[in-house]
Parts: sequence; structure tokens; C-alpha cells
Amino acid sequence: MTTSATTANNDLILAGPVGSLSAYIQAVGSIDVLSKEDEQALAHRLRDGEDLEAARELVMAHLRFVVHIAKGYTGYGLPLNDLIQEGNVGLMKAVRRFDPEYDVRLVSFAVHWIRAEIHEFVLRNWRIVKVATTKAQRKLFFNLRKNKKSLAWLSHAETQALAKDLGVSAKEVTEMEKRLSARDPLFDPAPAGDDERVFSPAAYLPAPDSDPAQIVEKTDWHDNATDRMTSAIATLDERSRNILQSRWLTEDKKTLHTLADEYGVSAERIRQIEVNAIKKIRNLMM
Repeated sequence: MTTSATTANNDLILAGPVGSLSAYIQAVGSIDVLSKEDEQALAHRLRDGEDLEAARELVMAHLRFVVHIAKGYTGYGLPLNDLIQEGNVGLMKAVRRFDPEYDVRLVSFAVHWIRAEIHEFVLRNWRIVKVATTKAQRKLFFNLRKNKKSLAWLSHAETQALAKDLGVSAKEVTEMEKRLSARDPLFDPAPAGDDERVFSPAAYLPAPDSDPAQIVEKTDWHDNATDRMTSAIATLDERSRNILQSRWLTEDKKTLHTLADEYGVSAERIRQIEVNAIKKIRNLMM
């Protein structure tokens, strides 16, 4: 890698999306995801030899995950590029502390560090009057809303159950509920008139099921599967391809008998062609 390229990559890690945010997201999204073997090899180089180039490669390959996590916090009204920058700091801390001896992927370990840095940033900037200062209060801040089943105040039983789940006292749950209900005008504006599309930052928390590793994995799998299916269909002869598209890939799907009339063969023959085409595509995609 050239010196200029290395400098550019280091700027991408340390500075984050300082220019065009969309260009940054596109750039980190184009970086290949490491295989488990490559990830382990780089982690060993970093741990055993203090190899900074290995650390850089580990960070670069995981910047896309930071973007996915940061997007879950945009509801607080804070700039996405700032959230990404804070998440990048957490990622670098995670890479430094990652132990390859444990059979765990780096992203699973890094998620907690990335979120911790973003949480700190949100708590420092979300409200003029800080709502969470102690460790217990911070835990409540990021868990109270997603554990409440309605907008109504928690009942005594619900308060006790939530306190037990989060490992805090019932009094702390009640106090945090009061704090979250005390709206700050600047950051929690009331909806104007009947406009239901206006929501305050307090109405948003990252979805508990938004694991960035799973999101990216599903996205990559879908894109890869689509590309492989397109390539596989292209290998079919014209008649098989047309029959398959008419039967499955259009909104106005044709019946076996309709296609049989078009090609001047029996419906059973159309079915056989269809089955063979599907079998060929399946084999090519395996």
C-alpha cells in the first residue's frame, strides 16, 4: 500500500465522516469484511507483536458496523457524523483490548465498546439538564423506555419487576421515570397541532434487536444471493428462462396451460422444463 493510501485510510479511521457523509458511508461499505481466519491472524499480530498495521486493518474492516450502530441513535437529534466518530473511538478501544484466544468474532466484542462511547456522547449532549450521572441511572436511561409496555406510569408491580431486571432499586426506577417525563423544550418540542410526524428525541431508543453484525450479514447475503441468482438465470436457454420468469418473476404470473399453448407443447412438458430450470439454478447457487 502506498504512503498516500495509508494516510488516507488513517484519516478515515481517526477523523471519521468529516466531508460528505454519504461518501464516507459508501467508502466504508465497500471495504471487504474479514474472514474469521484473517481476523484471528491480524488479532494475533496485534497482540503478540504490537503490529499497528494489523490494528488498522481490523478497524477499517469494521467501520461499516459503527455506521449501523450509530444510525440507531439518530432519534436523539444529534448529527450522525458525530455519532459515527464517537463509535469509531469505541471501535479502536475494542480492537486494542480484543483477545483472539476467545472463540468470538471481533464485532461481537466491539459492539459493547462502540455503544458505550455513543451512550456517553448522547448523555453529554442530549439535554441541558443531565438526566443520568451515576452508572445505575445510565443503565435506566437506556433501558427504561424499551421495558415500559405503555406510555402510562409504571405500576408498583412493574416498577419492582423492572428494578429487579436492571439490578437497581425501585426508587431509582421511579426517579428516572420522573426525569424522562420532564420535557426540556429545546430538545423535546411538543408536536405542533395535529402533526403526528413530529417526535421528540426522547421517543427514540436503538432497537434491541438491531445487531449490526446480523444486519450487515443479512444485507450482504441478500445482495450476494441476488447476484448469484441473476448469473444462474443467465445460463439457462431462452425457453427455460422465459418460462421461469413467466411463472415466478413477474406480477402477472402465467399458468402451465397458458405457457403450453404459447409453446405448442403439453402442460406437463412445461412443468418438466420449469423443474429442471429450478434444479439447475439451485445447483449453481450452492
